[in-house]
Amino acid sequence: MRRTKAVPAIALVASASLVLGACGGGGGTNNSDGGDSTVAEMATARGESADGYTAPETKQSGQVVVSTDKPFTSYNNATEDANQSYNTFALVLVQPGAHVTNGNNKVILNKDVMESIEVTSKSPQIVTWKLKKGVTWSDGEAWDCDDFYLAWLTQADVAKKPDGTKYFKAASTTGTDLMTGECKDDQTFVGTFKDPYPDYESLFNSDVLPAHILEKQTGVADITKITASSPADQLTKVADFWNEKWNGFTKDLMPSAGPYTMTGFEPNQSVTLERNPKWVGKPGGPEKIVLKAIPDPIAQAQALENGEVAVNSMAQPDANAATKLKSLSAQGITFGSGPGLSFEHLDLQMKDPVMSKEEIRKAFFMCVKRQDIIDKLITEVQSDAKPLGSLIFFPKDEGYKDVYGEKAKGDPASAKKILSDAGWTQGADGVFAKDGVRASFKISHTDIPRRKQTVELIQGQCKEAGIEVKDDTDANFLDDRVSKGDYQVALFAWSSLPFKSGKKSIYETGGGQNWSNWSVPKADTALKSAVSQTSISDSLKYFSEADEALAGGYLSLPLFQMPNMWAFKGLDRVYFQSFYGALWDANEWQTK
Repeated sequence: MRRTKAVPAIALVASASLVLGACGGGGGTNNSDGGDSTVAEMATARGESADGYTAPETKQSGQVVVSTDKPFTSYNNATEDANQSYNTFALVLVQPGAHVTNGNNKVILNKDVMESIEVTSKSPQIVTWKLKKGVTWSDGEAWDCDDFYLAWLTQADVAKKPDGTKYFKAASTTGTDLMTGECKDDQTFVGTFKDPYPDYESLFNSDVLPAHILEKQTGVADITKITASSPADQLTKVADFWNEKWNGFTKDLMPSAGPYTMTGFEPNQSVTLERNPKWVGKPGGPEKIVLKAIPDPIAQAQALENGEVAVNSMAQPDANAATKLKSLSAQGITFGSGPGLSFEHLDLQMKDPVMSKEEIRKAFFMCVKRQDIIDKLITEVQSDAKPLGSLIFFPKDEGYKDVYGEKAKGDPASAKKILSDAGWTQGADGVFAKDGVRASFKISHTDIPRRKQTVELIQGQCKEAGIEVKDDTDANFLDDRVSKGDYQVALFAWSSLPFKSGKKSIYETGGGQNWSNWSVPKADTALKSAVSQTSISDSLKYFSEADEALAGGYLSLPLFQMPNMWAFKGLDRVYFQSFYGALWDANEWQTK
């Protein structure tokens, strides 16, 4: 999955309506230790209180192995090339942010590292982040305002080269691009917004990186003195390091300010986390956690059954694995699932000569039988799953409206009529063609079994409509190609925190994550208005306008809201947080 800086769930006011409960086949009672705690109850962290989160002391000895679908690849997950969920899953307890987000998508002040976040002026909007004194990185250097300034500078889209291109290759600039940032002192970062930004709590929740490392490596004495008008050679040094030198894992360059620090890395295989001795909060969780990539979900389930791993953390739902895991309750294995803050979709590349033709896009939307895909691949994980009718809202969000139902009815006959009416004719091979162009294209995706099965189903569905769909499975698709727009149709999922503002960078013309080269002026205008309202509720109508405009362009077809699924044995509680994965509260895990 690729992630956005901060998207779905009309932020905090709607978080209650987006509870990740145990539904369908997922949830139930954790009776393996004689207790009566349900999976849904595990969504709340032990350290939560009315005014924030403080880590409890739950220190355990020993090692816990956790399986995940894909490997960790980059310490800097904020760049457009590296940005993906599997890095977030590994970094959640290494790079602390201003908030903790629990399994119910409730965003809570992280009191272990923050004193407060306050709107200190409404006109202009000024937000003050007060950092807790005494927080350090694992190398002993302070976690302070310099780190927040670096996060703002690199993601604000303010530093431009003479040719107009950007120095910093940030995956998203939403919110930070409206703000001027400055350090009042070591513990105080102040953001002044040129337009109101109601989702300011979406900022600095991850991607706060060690400024002192960058300063040492680049020779920059003080990062807070670097601005958009700094000399080109200084900006180039800073940008080159930020863009490129925090890939993979190099221990001396990649310290931790959270409960765990990275101590080992096997490329394409695993990353090892150990409790951080410099952590300012209370120590907790297993002594060591190994996050191991096992792409095959059945193999993950088998590894849990055999005792090779203690937790399956599956961002990719799989019906066969769900069936197997649910059958293992007698062995003390607890299975959980529920709708998350991710959605599976098909993105159509507008620079491609085939997909740029509107009638092809319309016919493709019409021939895909989304409910059939869900019934075969998702229902076993979540029994009430339905086709998603929006790119911006989830079904339980205030403002949700199905704007794709009539456009994507799964009707091959209607799809054929769309092409015939546009002057396309079927050849002897049954595939439509016009002016030497065939209705033929590839769907590109990573090597996840469910995605390959999705393409196989679409191939059969659209063959009935005279459209040829080819499978393009590439293990490195998310890492190497998607951010370059190297595809005709891309099949993947967006993952997000419970805010909608990050949608802007995906769907606006020229947006940092608009890799499909879409341009819908009406959507641009609506998105700009949506992210600059004085309240989240006021932004709803503009997000709705953008949603309808995007649907009318036939640019991206939402398939379904992705259910998360996970399973565990030998631990008291595990809950898959949709954006941060299973490790979001691993510092609270206790063995049975």
